Amino acid sequence: MDVPRTVTAALEDRPVDGRRCLEAGAGVGNTTAGLLDRGASRVYAVTDRREDAQTTRCRVDRGTDRLAVLEADLRSIPLPDDSVDLITAHGLCNVLDPSALSMVVAELTRVAVPGCHLVVDDYDPLPAEAAVRELFAVENAAANLATGRPALTFYPATVLRHQFEGQGWTSDRERTLLEPVPWTENHLGTHADTAVSFARDCPDDLGESLAERADGLATELGSESAGRMYSLALQLQA
Repeated sequence: MDVPRTVTAALEDRPVDGRRCLEAGAGVGNTTAGLLDRGASRVYAVTDRREDAQTTRCRVDRGTDRLAVLEADLRSIPLPDDSVDLITAHGLCNVLDPSALSMVVAELTRVAVPGCHLVVDDYDPLPAEAAVRELFAVENAAANLATGRPALTFYPATVLRHQFEGQGWTSDRERTLLEPVPWTENHLGTHADTAVSFARDCPDDLGESLAERADGLATELGSESAGRMYSLALQLQA
């Protein structure tokens, strides 16, 4: 399977070969594929979404005995203390609200060996002029009404760095992976679908209004390039 350029760029200066790795938030397995291609001795791909777990197995497994896909909440990872040498979190933190983020940071630190390497790739808050902000605001409004939590939180790189430094990690480097970020028609359609899903659990009139607005915005926008995706590299103090 092809590995996205953002993944290869984030991993190119990290010591992957022969390491036990954890992909926190497996998604569709892009970073898992990158880690295996770079020679990881073992990759634990963790996701709480059954659909993503199945997709990762189908796209990446290829009969390898170096991959274990785990369906689990990242606030309670089913691995022992000090069990992985390298951790990746590619596009994970923006779907964690602040309370969940703190718990996940603590749990990733628990499973990391002293000297473990960590790569965190995420998005800066969007600039005020970005039209896509309105779609994400509708998605968050529907999520807050349905669950009491936002669907998306875009953290500046400094915020995530400080979160991990508070758990004993030392910052190594920061680089830009994408600027601007291409929010494609497919991306925006997925966000609209998520908003509509949350809207179904909102009060009838308000839910219908939010769902219509999300679909309308995705259609109006089509695609947009805005904002920055960054990569942080850190190491746990030995």
